[in-house]
Amino acid sequence: MNLQLLARKDELESQMQQMQVQQEAMADINALQQQTRVLEQESINKSHDPELSAYSGVTTTGIIGTKEVREAYETFQKYREKKKELEKKYEDCEKYWQLQHWDLINGSAESTRIKPKSAWLVNTILNKHADAMDNYPEPNVLPRARDDEQVAKALSKIIPVVLEQNEYQKTYSECMWDKNKFGTSVTGIFWNNDKNNGLGDIDIKCIDVMSIFWKPGIKDIQDSPNVFVVSYMDQEEIKARYPGIDVNAGNADDVFHFVNYGKDIDDTEQVAVFDWYYKRRIKTVNAQGIPGIKTVVHYVKFCNEQVLYATENDPNYEQTGWLAHGQYPFVFDVLFPVKADVCGMGYIDLICDDQKFIDIMQRNILENSNWNARARSIVNTSAGLHEAEYNDPENSIIHCDGHLDENTFKPVPVQPLAPIYENVLLEKIQEMKDTSGNTAASQGQNSNVTTASGIASLQEAAGKLSRDASQESYGAFKKICYQVIELIRQFYTETRCFRITGEDGKPQFVEFDNSALRPQDQGNLILPNGTILNLGQREPILDIEVKPQKKSAYSKETQNQTAINLYQMGFFAPNNGDSALACLEMMDFDGLDKIKENVRNNAILYQQVMQLTQALITFAPEAAAQLGIVPPEMQQMANQPTGKATSSGNTRGSLSAQAANATRESTTVRS
Repeated sequence: MNLQLLARKDELESQMQQMQVQQEAMADINALQQQTRVLEQESINKSHDPELSAYSGVTTTGIIGTKEVREAYETFQKYREKKKELEKKYEDCEKYWQLQHWDLINGSAESTRIKPKSAWLVNTILNKHADAMDNYPEPNVLPRARDDEQVAKALSKIIPVVLEQNEYQKTYSECMWDKNKFGTSVTGIFWNNDKNNGLGDIDIKCIDVMSIFWKPGIKDIQDSPNVFVVSYMDQEEIKARYPGIDVNAGNADDVFHFVNYGKDIDDTEQVAVFDWYYKRRIKTVNAQGIPGIKTVVHYVKFCNEQVLYATENDPNYEQTGWLAHGQYPFVFDVLFPVKADVCGMGYIDLICDDQKFIDIMQRNILENSNWNARARSIVNTSAGLHEAEYNDPENSIIHCDGHLDENTFKPVPVQPLAPIYENVLLEKIQEMKDTSGNTAASQGQNSNVTTASGIASLQEAAGKLSRDASQESYGAFKKICYQVIELIRQFYTETRCFRITGEDGKPQFVEFDNSALRPQDQGNLILPNGTILNLGQREPILDIEVKPQKKSAYSKETQNQTAINLYQMGFFAPNNGDSALACLEMMDFDGLDKIKENVRNNAILYQQVMQLTQALITFAPEAAAQLGIVPPEMQQMANQPTGKATSSGNTRGSLSAQAANATRESTTVRS
């Protein structure tokens, strides 16, 4: 018996050792596979980096060479020439924003006159920017097909994390400054290989409108055949990144005079580097042999007419283009659109004249006040008045060498301005407020309403312009999210871990890659004649719904007050489910769909509980009494012989009806 136990023990130990060896082997295999995937991802990143690609560096051969770059630079010069008027306008707008607009008013500097700088225009932009940040957008990804529900739900949680990692709230704020000041903001969505220790990730930036150039006369940046983005780089840095480059070659002039908004910046040790994007239409053939046409975006980086990198010279991207989604990685957000132009007008365009005349009138009023507040006199030189003694208020005695009378000394009469001039100034200020929508009502001022919900209602009623601008920004935000999804589809070949907020509000860790976004096989279809038809592949298509975060304290208080009112009116009482749903169908507020779902679920649960309760009372009244569902006195009544009247002679219906009433009363909300 002991020998059998020992043999069994040795057998178990041997099995445990084998299992441990297998687990270690599996761990080694998983680690090797993980390392292989990381190396593959890094290889993909390097091939998608103009600096690290095997086809980067100064070259004169290939599809894109010196001739093509020279032609591209000539195209850039044409674009730039047509954009000069817009650049000059943006330079002037920036001066108004920085309260340096007196140079624009006078045409030349005047040091002897007062130059008041009232910030009515700045205050307008500040309030508009605050409105935009109060309605900071959040994405909600929706599937177009039932099979894509899981990936849509995952992306709804992952995209906000990607935006947070990019500090998108700061980027959004910067774009809103540009949009309100100039009328246009530009957001760039790129793939940055330097992120995550070389693993790479999405990079979202605010692009200065001054540094991007497109074909004149278009309404959509995607319609431009070429897009140029210009940046500065130190000569030593570009030599280190691209050995063999000649920083003195070519004829690239100073393209950054307007990019720096006219400021005097030393650029003697810097060179202009161009990122050139252009589109091409190519023929394709899918897996089933069906031909098609696809638009691809190619990319070239050049400096001083020297090619640093070109996708058409790289076999990895010659047919696919730089970005798989086939769009320029730029999204324009316009405030007030104009015809035949990608850019629009901003608030400075609307109210800069008001600001100019307000400051001119203030200068005249202040100068008049200053003149009238000081005693001035007309003195004949024959009076021999000592001016130094006269101008010194500390002197109690003033000497004169001649005869002083009304003919030799006369005070200058005071000429105060009529009240009409002050009224004109105030009306001009009010005109600026009305034109921009920056009224007192929009800020909750000058009102007898003191509650948060009342102030929020006033702001909502007076904030039509801000809501309209926010809707345009949400449209641009949708385009940004679509490009983010496409970059995830193209580059997330390696599994990544994200910390998201779960339904219960607690942090959760999920892993995600692009496998669910890649084309999915649809299987085969067997026709009646026995022929097998390959259905090909389907690529998941998703929609974006944008909702505001409602960061305003007044908006949050209004939402909370709405919830309290619904509770007090019994909307959440399970027995009121049908009537509450009928009323909610006629209402409209944020979160309505979720509340309707909760009310509907509670009503269904209540009906199920009532049915089970009645069944328990009917078939097991004693158990119901023990559970407290039926009071003991009702149980005694139930045990009485049928047809026997109660002592009180006053019945309240059947036992089931009484139990239902008792349950209904216990669940009814009481105010």
